[in-house]
Amino acid sequence: MTCSLKIALRHFAALFLLVIGFVARPAAATVEYKVSFAHPEKHRFQIEMKVPVSAQQRDLVVALPAWNALYQVRDFAYRVRDVEASAPAVGTSPLTIVKLDKQTWRIALPDASPGFVNVQYSIEWDEAGPFNSQLNTHHAFLNFAETLMYLPDRRSENVEVTFIDVPSGWRAIAQLPAGHSPASFTAESYDKLVDAPVEIGRSEEFAFDQGGAHFRVIVDSKDWNKSDLENGLKRLTGYELKLMGGPPFKEYTFFFRIGPYPEVGGGGMEHSNCTAIGASSVASAISIAAHEFFHAWNVKRIRPQSLEPVDFTKEQYSRALWFAEGVTSTYGAYTLERSGIWSKEQFYGDLAQQICELQSHPAHKWQSAEESSLDTWFDKYDAYNLPDRSISYYNKGQLLGDLIDLEMRDTTDNHKSLDDVLRQLNDEYAKQGKFYDESAGIRAVVEEVSGKDFGDFFRRYVSGLDEIPYAQFLDHAALTLKTETRQNADLGFYPGRSPSGIIVSAVVPGSPAEAAGLRVDDVLVALNDAPLPGRFQGWLRERHPGETIKLKIRREGEEMELTFALGSREESHCTVTEAAHPTEKQSRIRAGILHGATD
Repeated sequence: MTCSLKIALRHFAALFLLVIGFVARPAAATVEYKVSFAHPEKHRFQIEMKVPVSAQQRDLVVALPAWNALYQVRDFAYRVRDVEASAPAVGTSPLTIVKLDKQTWRIALPDASPGFVNVQYSIEWDEAGPFNSQLNTHHAFLNFAETLMYLPDRRSENVEVTFIDVPSGWRAIAQLPAGHSPASFTAESYDKLVDAPVEIGRSEEFAFDQGGAHFRVIVDSKDWNKSDLENGLKRLTGYELKLMGGPPFKEYTFFFRIGPYPEVGGGGMEHSNCTAIGASSVASAISIAAHEFFHAWNVKRIRPQSLEPVDFTKEQYSRALWFAEGVTSTYGAYTLERSGIWSKEQFYGDLAQQICELQSHPAHKWQSAEESSLDTWFDKYDAYNLPDRSISYYNKGQLLGDLIDLEMRDTTDNHKSLDDVLRQLNDEYAKQGKFYDESAGIRAVVEEVSGKDFGDFFRRYVSGLDEIPYAQFLDHAALTLKTETRQNADLGFYPGRSPSGIIVSAVVPGSPAEAAGLRVDDVLVALNDAPLPGRFQGWLRERHPGETIKLKIRREGEEMELTFALGSREESHCTVTEAAHPTEKQSRIRAGILHGATD
C-alpha cells in the first residue's frame, strides 16, 4: 500500500467517524423554550419546549423541579396543566406521555427519528416576591426553575428562552447573555439559566461602575428615591468588593420591587451574578442588599459540598447553613456599619437585638445551629417557626460569626479576623472550583488562619447546646451587654405565609384578638388602613400594650374588619454599649470590628 493511499484512507476513516458522530447527535445542540404572555390576566404562562433528540432515542424524560429559591419542597408541578408532546417532522399525531411521578413525565418517541420534540404545557403563577414567580397585567417575574421543565440527564446542554406575546411597552431584563431574537436569553446549561431570574415589565433602570464591575439596578416601585438607593448601593458594593479583593463577575444586576405594593413585604434571593429583593422602603432595600450581595461570595461561590450538585427532586440537607446564611448576615451588619450607612449605635443595637432574639426562643436549649440548618426544610410549616419549637440559623449564625471574629482577634492580638477567614475560603475553595466540608471545613480554615484550636468552640456553640457566655466574648472589645425586662405590645396571634398571602397561623387563647373573633387561616389584608408591615415584630416595637388596632381580614372570600386592643407580653430588652476605660488591646479590637481592620 502506497503512502499516499494510507494517508487517503486515514483521512476517509477520520471523516467517516466525524460524520457518524454528527448523525448520532441530536439535530441541534440547544434546548429551546418559548414562553407566551398571551393572557396575563389569567396568570398562566404558556410554555413550549423544543428538545433535540437523536435517532437512537426511544423515549424522552422531562421534569419540573420540586424546589427552588427557598429550602422548601413546594412541588411546583401541581401548578402544571395540559402537558402535550408532538414531533412535527414525522406527523401531527400527539406523542404518548406517561407520568412517572408527581413531577416527571416520559414521552414515547416514534421509530423514525423526529429530529426534535415539542413539549407544551401551561403553568399558573401569581405570587409576588423574589422566591416566587408572577404573571399579571402589571408585570412578569420568573424564577425559571419554578416554571421551565428540564431534562434530568441533559442539564448541561445549552438552553435558550424566548418570550413571545409580550405586552406593548414591556421589556425583558435578566443577567444572562442575549439570545438570537428580541426578548430572549441564553445559558450554557439549565443550572446556569435557573440561577438568573427575569423581570419583564415597565421597570426603571440605572447603572454605575464600581471596583472593576458594572452594576445594573432595576426598580419596580411606585415611590422611591434614586439618589438614596444609588448612594447606598455604591457604599455597600464598594466595601464588599474591597473586602473580598475584587469582583468574581464582570456585571451584576439588582432587581428591586419596593413598596407600597401591599404584597411586597421584605426579603431577598441571591444568585451568582444578581439578586432579587422585595422591600417596603428604600432603606429596607439597602439593608437587605448588604446581605444578598455578600452571597455573591458566601454560598454562591464559597459553598458547602452538601449543596453540590443541586438535586431538584428532593430535600438537600446541609449542616452549614448557619455559616452560609448566618455569617452572611454577620457581614450584612458589618457592611452597613463599616460603609457608613449605619452608625455604630445602630450596629450595637442590631447585635443586641440578635442576642435577645436567640435567648427569647426556648428552643435554643435543645436545637443547635447545625440542627437548625438541617431542619430548614420545615420552615414552610408555621408551627415549626414558633419560639418554643425552633431557632433561626440566620440569627444564631450571625452571632456565631461575631463571636468567632472576636475570639480570633483576641487570640491573635488583633492580627487576624473573620475577614481573613472569608478571603482564605474564597482563595482555597471558590477560586479553585472546590466546596468545603460542612462545619468541619469552616473550622479547619478558622484554625489555619488563627493558629488556634477552635474545636471546643465548635463543639459547644455550633454543634452543641451550651449557653453562650456573651459577656466573655464581648469583653474582648470592651463591650457590655445589659438585659432588662419590659412589658411589650402583643398581637395576640401569629402571622404566617401561605399561597393565599399572610394568614393567621395561630391565635393566643384568651387574647383580645381571640375575643374579637380572629380565627386561624384568616387572610390578613390591611392593618390600621395601611399595607401590612414587612416585619410585624418591628412594627410592634413602636406600639404599646392596650393600643387599639384595626385589622382587615378576608375569610371565605369576604372581607371584614376587626377592632381590638393589643395585648401585653413580658420580653427581655437587650442593649450593647461600650465599656468605659478599655485597655489598649480592647480598643484596637473594638476599632478593628467597627472598621474591618487588623493590626
